[in-house]
Amino acid sequence: MPGIREFIDEMVTKNKFKRVELEKMFEHVELQPRVIEAISRPATLKPWLEYRAAFVNPERISKGLKFWKKYRHTLRDAERKYGVPQEIILAVIGVETVYGQDTGSFRTLDALTTLAFDYPRRADFFRSELESYLLLAREQQFNLLDVRGSYAGALGIPQFMPSSYRTYAVDFNGNHKIDLLHEDKDAIGSVASYLKGYGWKSASNLEKSSKVKGGERSPPIALRVEVNEGKHDGDIVTPRTVEAWGAAGIALDRNVADASNETARLMDFTVADGKEFWLAFNNFDVITRYNNSDYYAMSVFQLSEALKEARKAIHAK
Repeated sequence: MPGIREFIDEMVTKNKFKRVELEKMFEHVELQPRVIEAISRPATLKPWLEYRAAFVNPERISKGLKFWKKYRHTLRDAERKYGVPQEIILAVIGVETVYGQDTGSFRTLDALTTLAFDYPRRADFFRSELESYLLLAREQQFNLLDVRGSYAGALGIPQFMPSSYRTYAVDFNGNHKIDLLHEDKDAIGSVASYLKGYGWKSASNLEKSSKVKGGERSPPIALRVEVNEGKHDGDIVTPRTVEAWGAAGIALDRNVADASNETARLMDFTVADGKEFWLAFNNFDVITRYNNSDYYAMSVFQLSEALKEARKAIHAK
């Protein structure tokens, strides 16, 4: 395939790979038309309610509660270290792989090579990820031809792209190796590390003025609001503070007064009886760094809320 030889030249010069080994490896690569088909029709093209139902459902809540119970100490430790709520970490893993049960069936080397050299729209990105994958395999000493993941080349329990694996993955079970392919505890810590790395705000990030009775509040992620189209100023695109949104005619819940100085953007989701409007805050946008989609981030948020409420109900019995 055009471009592979030049890529090998670059890897030999830049990263000191052995040319013979790379040439032999690429002889075993099988280009996958199904990868191009899959990336060309992402799930986010579905209507919101159909997309949401695939991730916020009884199966993921039930399995999530079992995963939470099994790893409650690990999730607590990750929250304490990185400031990311346990239910958010849990929801990301739940949305991505059903808590490690579905990590993908595409051979990662095939998927990344196909996208790097047969998908011009994002060839530069996937060529970089292919490079990261080669480096990761060398660092982790795993067989490039054995690993399987998503059609986009995402790996393991939390579905990290190779560059994210190398940057944000952590040894969270203390066994002196990082393994997102098999180790749930490493996946938990790494998801928290990733979100923190992209700017997750925790309660400790806030000014003293943000505290409420009983301790520090957690920064908002997303808030449901009402939009009175006859009263707001018409600009629903420009981010602004909650207080400014209220002045612009957005009806706010009285319980969000302590978030009045937080900046948010307005989103809308089509539902059965029209539209739902939500304010998206910094932490919501951090979730989109995992997958650049408001549908994705809202599914993670709503699954996290469902998990939190289900756990409360169990403890209340």
